[in-house]
Amino acid sequence: MTNIVATDEPQDRRQWIRVEGARTNNLHDVSVRVPKHRITVFTGISGSGKSSLAFGTIATEAQRLVSDTYPLFVRNRLPHGRPADVDRLDGLMFTTIVDQRPFTGNARSTLGTASDIAPLLRLLFSRIGSPTAGFSPAYSFNDPGGMCLRCEGLGVVDDVDLDLLLDRTRSLREGAIRFPTFAPGTYRWKRMVHSGLVDPDQPLAVLPAADLDTLLCAEGLRLAAPDPQYPKAGRFDGVIPRLRATYLRRNPSRLTDEEKAALDRVVTRSTCPECEGTRLNASVRASLIDGRSIADWTVTPISELRQIVSALQIPSVGPLVQTIRERLGAMESVGLGYLSLDRTSNTLSGGEAQRVKIVRHLGSALSDVCYVFDEPSVGLHPHDVHRLLTLLTLLRDAHNTVLVVEHHPAVIAAADHIIDLGPGAGADGGRVQFEGTPAELSATHTATGRMLHTRIRVNDHPRTAGGVVTIKHATVHNLHDITVDVPLRVFSAVSGVAGSGKSTLMASELPRQHPGFTVIGQMPLHGGIRSTPVTVLDIAESVREAFSSATGLHPSWFSANARGACPVCKGKGIVITDLAFLDDVRTTCEACGGSRFNPTALAIGLHGQTIAQALSMNAAQATDLFSGHPEITRRLAWLGKVGLGYLTIGQSLDTLSGGERQRLLLARQLSTTESDHQQIVLDEPTAGLHGNDVDDLLTLLDQLVDSGATVIAIEHNQRVIAHADHVIDIGPGAGNDGGRVIYQGPPAGLIASPYSLTGRHLRDIVT
Repeated sequence: MTNIVATDEPQDRRQWIRVEGARTNNLHDVSVRVPKHRITVFTGISGSGKSSLAFGTIATEAQRLVSDTYPLFVRNRLPHGRPADVDRLDGLMFTTIVDQRPFTGNARSTLGTASDIAPLLRLLFSRIGSPTAGFSPAYSFNDPGGMCLRCEGLGVVDDVDLDLLLDRTRSLREGAIRFPTFAPGTYRWKRMVHSGLVDPDQPLAVLPAADLDTLLCAEGLRLAAPDPQYPKAGRFDGVIPRLRATYLRRNPSRLTDEEKAALDRVVTRSTCPECEGTRLNASVRASLIDGRSIADWTVTPISELRQIVSALQIPSVGPLVQTIRERLGAMESVGLGYLSLDRTSNTLSGGEAQRVKIVRHLGSALSDVCYVFDEPSVGLHPHDVHRLLTLLTLLRDAHNTVLVVEHHPAVIAAADHIIDLGPGAGADGGRVQFEGTPAELSATHTATGRMLHTRIRVNDHPRTAGGVVTIKHATVHNLHDITVDVPLRVFSAVSGVAGSGKSTLMASELPRQHPGFTVIGQMPLHGGIRSTPVTVLDIAESVREAFSSATGLHPSWFSANARGACPVCKGKGIVITDLAFLDDVRTTCEACGGSRFNPTALAIGLHGQTIAQALSMNAAQATDLFSGHPEITRRLAWLGKVGLGYLTIGQSLDTLSGGERQRLLLARQLSTTESDHQQIVLDEPTAGLHGNDVDDLLTLLDQLVDSGATVIAIEHNQRVIAHADHVIDIGPGAGNDGGRVIYQGPPAGLIASPYSLTGRHLRDIVT
C-alpha cells in the first residue's frame, strides 16, 4: 500500500520526485530521486524494470492521486490503474503518459483529426474559401453537411456481389443465400422463407424478377400475407439492406471466422465514384483557396502542405495560418512530413502514433507537467532522432519534467540525468545500477555503459548468397518502379528513413511476388491477466493433455479458465472487490494462494509436479518436466533462443515489458514457421530491445541463416545494419522523396555511399 508522506524539506520537494522502497513487478525495494524540470532517461536491458519504475510506479501513482481529487461519481468513469507497490512517494506532479499504443480510431478518424489539425483547416476554409460551403462543420466528412452522401463520408463504397452471394440454382429452403447468417435453420433464413414474398421451394432462377428484387432489396416493408411462422412484430428488410446495416455501415466488434470468410468473398470495395475518395460533397470540394480545395490539402504530404500554408499572406486569418504552420512544422520535425492528413489513424504504427501525441502536447499552455515517454525513438531513423530530441528539450524548457524509457544511444546521451536498472532481466533485474550523467554512465561497466562506449563492428566477411529472387517493377504507394534482387540464404538488412518505402517493398511487395516469404510484422501482442507465454506459444492445450495422460483427469481440470479454476477467484489468482464509486481492491486469493487452481487440480500432477508448479517454472525447468512431449519442448526452446529463458511459462502478459512482449511475439512466429530453408521478413524486430538484447537476437538470426534460412530485417538499428551480409538502402528521403534504391551490397560499401543517410550515420559509430 502506498504511503504518501509530507516531507520536512519543501525545497527538496520542489526539486525532486522521491521514490522509496518500490516493489512494482520485479523492482527490489528501489529508492531513487528523479530531478524535476529535467530530462531523465531510464535505461537497462529489456525486462530490467525500467517501465515498472517510470510507468508502473511514478506515472501510475501520480495519475491515481490526481483521480482521487475528482468526485467519486466522476472517478468511477476514469481509467483505473493498479496502486503502485511502494513505501513512499513524494513530489509527484500532474502526469501525462505518451505511450506507443496505436490509435484505435475507426475509418472516420484520420491523422488530421488525431493531430487536431483538421479543425483548424476547416475553420480556415470557412473563413476564406471561395465560394464558401458554410461554417466550419460543413467542411467535415463526419458532418452531414459536408460528407459525400454516396459513401457517407468514408471515401469508399462496399457493394455486395449478388453473383457470389446467391446460388440461383437453389431455392430459399435449400440455402440459396450463401452467407452464414442466412444459412438454413438460422433466424434470418426463417424470416426469408416465411415472408410470403416468394415461393421458398422454387429455385431463385425461376422466380419473377420483381419478387426477387423485393426479397433482396426491400427496406421497412410491411408484409401483406406472411406465413404464420413469421414474427408478428416488425417490418421486413431484404437481404442486401440487412447485410449493409449489420456489416458494412459499421464494423462489428466480433465476427466468426465463417462470417469473415463470407464477407471477403461476397463484398467488393471500391473508391467512391461520387467524391473520388475525398469523402466530401461537391460544394465543399468546390470551395478553394489559391485553386486548392480542403481535399487537395489533406492528400498533400505534410512537408509540402506546410509550404503551401506558409505562402498564404492574408492578414485577416494571420494568427490561424501561423498556428496551422506551427502544427505542420512540429509534425515535420518529428519525422512525419511524409504522411498526409487524410491517412486513417488506425493505420499508423505505434511509433508514428506516439510522435503525433508528442506534437499535440507541444502547444499546451500547461507547465509543471510530468511527461512520461515510452521509447519515443522507435520507428525513427538516426537522421530523425535529433528532431525528437529538440521536441523533448522544448517540453523541458517549458518548465516541465520529462521522463523517458529508452535504449537509443543518442537519446541517452541527450539526457540531463540517467537511472540505469539491471543487472539482468526479470528476477535478476529491478535494481539501480547507476544514477548520474550520460558521460559518467559511459565510463561504467554496466550493460548500458558497455553499449555506449563499445563501437560497432562492420561485418567485413559477409556470407555468399545461395541465389536471388527479384522484386520487379514495384510501384505501390511511393515506390518508383523498383526492381531489385534479394539474396537468398544470407542475412539482409533493409534500411532508410521512416516513410522511405522499406516496409512497402519488403513486407508487401516481396511476399506478393514471392509467396514463399513469411512476414513477421509489428502487430501488438495483446493479452492480460489470463494470457501467458504458454498460451501465446499455443501449447497450453498440449500441457493440459500431458497432465491428463499422467493423471487420468480430463484436460479441462488443468485449465484455470475451465473446470480446474479456483471457485473463489475464478482462475484469476486474485480477488477483485468492487467498492462501487471507490477504486477496486485487489488481493491475492486466499483459497488457492494465487495459484488459480482448485484442490482437485492441485491434488495430483506430472512427475510429482502440480500444474501450478509447472507454470511457475522457467523454460529450461519446464523442458525437463515435459521431456516426453517434443511439441511442447520444441516451442519452449524458442523462449531461451529469444532471450526470455528467465520468464516463468505461466506469467501473466500484463507484467511483461514492451521489449519482452516483442520477443515473445517473435518466439511465437518463429516456432510456427520453423522449417528448412525458411524465408523470413522481420519488420523492426529490435523495437524495445537494449543493445545487449540486440546482440543476442543477431546471434539467433545467424543460427537461422547458418541452418539454411533467408532472413531479411527491415531496420533502423545500426547494430543490425552493420552486422548484415547484404544491405538494401531505400530513400533518399520519405514519401515522394523516397521509394528508390540508394544502395545495395555489403555494409562496408554502404558507409562509403555518398547519397545514403544511413551510411552517413553508420560511418560515425563504427570501428
